[in-house]
Amino acid sequence: MKNYIAIDLGASSGRVMLGRWDGRSLGLEELHRFPNEAVRVNGTLHWDILRLLHEIKLGLSKAAQHEIDAIGIDTWGVDFGLLDRRGRLLENPVHYRDCRTEGVAEEVDKLIPPRELYEETGLQRMPFNTIYQLYALKLQRPEVLENAGELLFLPDLLGYFLTGRMATERSIARTSQLLDIRSGEWSPRIFDALELPRELFGEIVPSGTALGALLPDIQEETGLGAVPVISVCGHDTQSAVCAVPAAEGNFAFLSSGTWSLFGTELDRPIVNETSFALNMTNEGGFGKTRFLKNITGLWLIQESRRHWNRHGHSYSYADLERLALESPAFARFIGPDDPVFIAHGNVPARIREYCTRTGQAPPASVGGTVRCIYESLAMKYRATLEKLEVCTGRRYGCLHVIGGGVKDGLLCKMTANACGIPVLAGPAEATVLGNVAAQMISQGEVAGLREAREVVRGSVEVREYEPGEVTEWAQAYQRFSGTVNDIHRL
Repeated sequence: MKNYIAIDLGASSGRVMLGRWDGRSLGLEELHRFPNEAVRVNGTLHWDILRLLHEIKLGLSKAAQHEIDAIGIDTWGVDFGLLDRRGRLLENPVHYRDCRTEGVAEEVDKLIPPRELYEETGLQRMPFNTIYQLYALKLQRPEVLENAGELLFLPDLLGYFLTGRMATERSIARTSQLLDIRSGEWSPRIFDALELPRELFGEIVPSGTALGALLPDIQEETGLGAVPVISVCGHDTQSAVCAVPAAEGNFAFLSSGTWSLFGTELDRPIVNETSFALNMTNEGGFGKTRFLKNITGLWLIQESRRHWNRHGHSYSYADLERLALESPAFARFIGPDDPVFIAHGNVPARIREYCTRTGQAPPASVGGTVRCIYESLAMKYRATLEKLEVCTGRRYGCLHVIGGGVKDGLLCKMTANACGIPVLAGPAEATVLGNVAAQMISQGEVAGLREAREVVRGSVEVREYEPGEVTEWAQAYQRFSGTVNDIHRL
């Protein structure tokens, strides 16, 4: 029996999970779950990274009753912490939904035109990418950069806290929009054009690199021994894709959670006029390129539920699904990636305003709002599938849905209906399974990604949703395409 610890941080919660490999199948056990709540201080939204570290150590203490073979850490992308020249954290990392990047992309455009930046990085334009966060710091708080000695993305920062080694794992580095897509290294052209401090960015290591053992004080505090920490795919999406239970090499995936990541896996990036016009991205994975689009996902449901519950209701996700099913179909659509939906706050009010702005009747009920979100997401997935097939020249006969959204049967069914192809839903714990799989590959327990996926396929249950009501959904898709004001960016 081999025991692996996967530390998986999401935008609203974190977990310390135990992965058990008996040579035949891989089982998971949750050791510790904890909230991840952003904290606003003096108008800036921060991640409470030291609280997260404390919770991680509590989880590691619970793991001490097992003989642990390795530890891996994954988080969301783009966000980072700054250390001074003695390796001490300067301030809590800033949340990607903070307003500091408003209007910054347009300032960067003056120095590097968008087409040229895409040619250099191959990355989708998103207003909170690391490049824009850094440039916002340069414009608004240059003294912070002057005092910094090292920049580490969040999984690498936590790895440093646990091992004392500073290194940047490749998949998380690729989310920054600061890497040269050809060389895979930091882009001198970008740093020179924006006059950003190149010295803050250190060694880039491949996914699966061993960082080192837990520091002695961490060992003493947790009761663990000198367990190695592995730089798995630090970007949670890339960890999740490692666990897609596909038998074939040519597959489409949807990693469904707070964000929806819709794409495929390729041997090399696609960077051309078409991929630029469609705002597609090339992200780094475990020895592969993940060609995909980042889409606002279940954040719209999550934030709406938080708003309703803050105002005296107590809706479960099952309640919201039931209310949606009781509401009329195809009554209205939104563009999930409209900038109005990025920030925390009253999403239902923003949906009503969006509908009014686009000449649609605003939803008058909770169920109408939820149904609008679900149907709009499913339609966006169809639009993205079409663009994916245009860019790759491939056809995809099914869609693998992985991540927490697997539990949302209504959205899975709507996605199958909208896309007109079967949806294979599972595993829900793809990120953790992919995290563990990378550790297993690193330690030679499995030969590579193909074999790791075979292990996952033999360890989880996958549910199939067949498409239905194809004609009705196709007609509604035409209305969606003609209504949503960001259709040109799909």
